Amino acid sequence: MSLRPLLLLGLVCVSIVGWAAWRRNSPHHQSEETSAPTIVKQPVVFTTRTFDPASPPADMPPTTLGESAACDSEFLSSASVGSESRETDATHETLTVTQVKVTLQLNITVWVPNGAQQHLLEHEDGHRQISEYYYQTADHVAQRIAATYMGKQVEISGTDLNAEANKALQQMATEIAGEYKKELNPEPTQLLYDTITDHSRNEVIVKDAVAAAIKGN
Repeated sequence: MSLRPLLLLGLVCVSIVGWAAWRRNSPHHQSEETSAPTIVKQPVVFTTRTFDPASPPADMPPTTLGESAACDSEFLSSASVGSESRETDATHETLTVTQVKVTLQLNITVWVPNGAQQHLLEHEDGHRQISEYYYQTADHVAQRIAATYMGKQVEISGTDLNAEANKALQQMATEIAGEYKKELNPEPTQLLYDTITDHSRNEVIVKDAVAAAIKGN
């Protein structure tokens, strides 16, 4: 298995997109009520692509020594944070987080050489199974992280409170996405799977290797 060199170990690509939505209420209409975070988990997008080993396409992730195929898993997340505000004076304000929305995606592309043997196809499919196993509970991970931000208060100051508020909410959105990336980490399991199967070179049954790798982490 070989993935884009975005991460240190290059096994699972996790892209983070953080963005903030800001809602400012006047002190006269201030509401301290908060709702539960909203988590949107998109369906898995799975694609298989074939290539000529003598001339691999430019958008194919690099393979490591001894590997002839690749499984590229992109765990994507975007977070938005909304708040209410209470102005202390012209240059000071308290933000209270009232809304958090996290959208999750998983895009998987399996790259196999033309005429690949069934054993190799099954091996790469094992990597897909591991990625989808982690994605099954990704919404619970995001929900738990986002919930810790609900009701959170942040003191801001400056001559442009609008800009400072947006900056603070952007920072929280980025933190949420970053924590999701840190907690949802299939890398050790994918590494163990490759160790168990010797990168598809042995005869270990894929189903057993996937189960052993998941159990081992």
